[in-house]
Amino acid sequence: MRKLMSALLYTALAVVANTATADTAAIEALREGNMRKLMFHQTAVDSSDAVFFAEDGSEMTLAAYEGQYVVLNFWATWCAPCRQEMPQLSALQDLMGGDDMQVVTIATGRNPAPAIDRFFAEIEVENLPKHTDPRQSLSRSMGVLGLPVTVVLDREGNEIARMQGEADWSSDSAIAVMEALIARGS
Repeated sequence: MRKLMSALLYTALAVVANTATADTAAIEALREGNMRKLMFHQTAVDSSDAVFFAEDGSEMTLAAYEGQYVVLNFWATWCAPCRQEMPQLSALQDLMGGDDMQVVTIATGRNPAPAIDRFFAEIEVENLPKHTDPRQSLSRSMGVLGLPVTVVLDREGNEIARMQGEADWSSDSAIAVMEALIARGS
C-alpha cells in the first residue's frame, strides 16, 4: 500500500510540475520584440524582505504587495533607458493596475526627492509610486546589477521572471504576458 501511495503522489507531483512548466512555456511564447528579454525562472525565487521607503518616508517591504502580481522596476533619475521605459510602465499601470496587478517603481541609490519629482514631471508620469532604496538594501539583496531591472513577482511575492534593460511594457506582448499570468492564478 505504501508503494502505491508513493507512486500516486509521485505521479501527481509530476503532473503538477509538467502543467506548471507547460503554463510557463505558453506564457513565454507570448513574448515578442524586446519582451523576449524577460526571462522566466524554472522555479520561483524567494524575494527579499529588505526595507525600502515609500514616498512619505515610511519604511515598507515587498510584503505590502502580496496577493497581487507585481511588475517591480528598479530605476534611477540619471538612467536614460529608465526615462524611456517609465512612461510605458505608467501605461501598463493605467491599463492593468488594480487588485490583481501593480507596477511598483523603486529609485535605487542616490535619488533626491526633488530630482524624482522633476523626473516624473518631465516624463508626465503621475500614477507610479516614488519609492526609494537609497542604501540599495533591496536592490542588492535581489541581485540588481545595472539599471533598469524589472522583476515580476507572483501573488506570494516570489520572483518568477526578470528583465535586464528597458522594454515596452505597454506593448501588446507585455500586456498578453501579464494577462496570462493573472489568468493562470498564482
